Amino acid sequence: MRSWIPLVAAALSVLGAACTTTTTVDGAPQSAASAPPAVDADARKRADIRLQLAASYYQKAQFNIALEEAQRALQADPNYAEAYGLLGLIYMDLGDRREADANFARALKLDPASPELNNNYGWYLCQTGRERESVEYFLRAAQNKLYATPGKAMQNAGVCMMQVRDYKAAEQHLRRSFELDATSPFTKFHLARLYLATRQLDRAAFYYGLLEKQVDATAETLWLGLRIARANGDLRTERQFADELRRQFPNSREASALRRGAFDD
Repeated sequence: MRSWIPLVAAALSVLGAACTTTTTVDGAPQSAASAPPAVDADARKRADIRLQLAASYYQKAQFNIALEEAQRALQADPNYAEAYGLLGLIYMDLGDRREADANFARALKLDPASPELNNNYGWYLCQTGRERESVEYFLRAAQNKLYATPGKAMQNAGVCMMQVRDYKAAEQHLRRSFELDATSPFTKFHLARLYLATRQLDRAAFYYGLLEKQVDATAETLWLGLRIARANGDLRTERQFADELRRQFPNSREASALRRGAFDD
């Protein structure tokens, strides 16, 4: 569950089919009408193999090896937008914003219409204090009719708006995410968080109830359920969640917050 609360899953959308990643070099992407350069089929095949290896290492947080493999992909095909995009994600996790910016820029210049690249770049912006700027890229991704997971992009937009406490915009994006994919536990979790933050407790309980039926308990879900019960004055349910949190996840951040009485964490 921790992997999807901060939306790591979103950041890793690049690791899906055919390893689609993104990058940039000087900010402004080309118009969506631009097409990626033609590529030699053998060169692209070699680059694909390297990029798949890079993506696998990236998922395991072996960033140095992932970096080497992504660079080898670009040696085989210097115009491979997805390889630049993965480099952007790697440099993001390494804390090198200058290189991340440059690689995301290059990726989007090569393939500005790619929904995966737009989603990943939006997530990068969201993680580097540019939350409002990120929404444009999430919307580009979600509006692309070829994008398999538009609900993910809208979910990301909602979470980024929650980070800046723009709850009205966050609700709009998260509800759209739910419309696009009502099966997503991530969207249900964040809708429950949103409605708890805005004290719409009936709605918070509704989405939490949907989530609880769908996923196994984690420290994050138990903590959220506890806080909703507490806000509703349901002491019995609050105690049940607290007992489960202490029993199953005694060393978690949420259990620590419970011990401190830090219910707003």
